[in-house]
Amino acid sequence: MKELLRSTDPTRIAFATVLLQGEGIAAFQMDVHMSILEGSLGILPRRLMVRDADLFRARAIMADNDIPLEG
Repeated sequence: MKELLRSTDPTRIAFATVLLQGEGIAAFQMDVHMSILEGSLGILPRRLMVRDADLFRARAIMADNDIPLEG
């Protein structure tokens, strides 16, 4: 799996996940439960992972929908 997106904004991660699912690309969110360690402050970024074979298409989908892959 490859990292597609890293963000502290849970809405960006959720929106990206829905877009990918709509295109038939499976996505996995990592670091979702890190809020237990940080005290629910939202300072630790979550990562959205996709299969290696889907990375190129996933990046194109993010670009088409103006979702920055940084931050």
